[in-house]
Amino acid sequence: MIDMIVKGGIVMYPIILCSIIGFAIFIERLWVLRRRNIIPSEFIHSVEELLKKQKVFEAIFLCERDGSSIARVFCAGLKNASKGMWLVKESIVDVGGREAIVLEKRLTTLSTIANVSTLLGLLGTISGMIKIFNVLSVVGPGNPGTLAGGIAEALITTFAGLCVAIPATVAHRIVQNRAQSLIFEMEESCSTIVDIMQNSTTAQS
Repeated sequence: MIDMIVKGGIVMYPIILCSIIGFAIFIERLWVLRRRNIIPSEFIHSVEELLKKQKVFEAIFLCERDGSSIARVFCAGLKNASKGMWLVKESIVDVGGREAIVLEKRLTTLSTIANVSTLLGLLGTISGMIKIFNVLSVVGPGNPGTLAGGIAEALITTFAGLCVAIPATVAHRIVQNRAQSLIFEMEESCSTIVDIMQNSTTAQS
């Protein structure tokens, strides 16, 4: 492995750095985007049951005690329950948008790593080809062994770049799909909460 890195030249070091950063981001996003951190089912059910019984203050207290993303969205809406449903909806949309940004955090970085790794591999290929032509211009094509260094650099960096870019692309897609799925479920849960509150308001009237 060390021999490959040495033969790949200086371009191998940023490729390795990209692989480390990409892997760290992927693991961190998988940890953050766990369902219980974002939309815990038991919590949502408890809030719905409290609102059906028109226990808004109890629901707010429950939201404040919970650390999930959906709890922060619910809390913003419920605190404005006495000011009208339009403000409830506006608060939910506002805080929900901020939470969505948090869930999609670092996705752009992961995508950039995939693209940069490919380009670094290409850069290493070009660097290796330049070395080959420099050798040819000096000693001629007589001894293939003199070309080995440039050929090795070209092939190794291309291989290394793709070995980082392909998993990074797959990781980006996995994390992006998970984030979008959770955001969609958050929107569905918020719609349900709004419907329950509207029905409760109608029943009181």
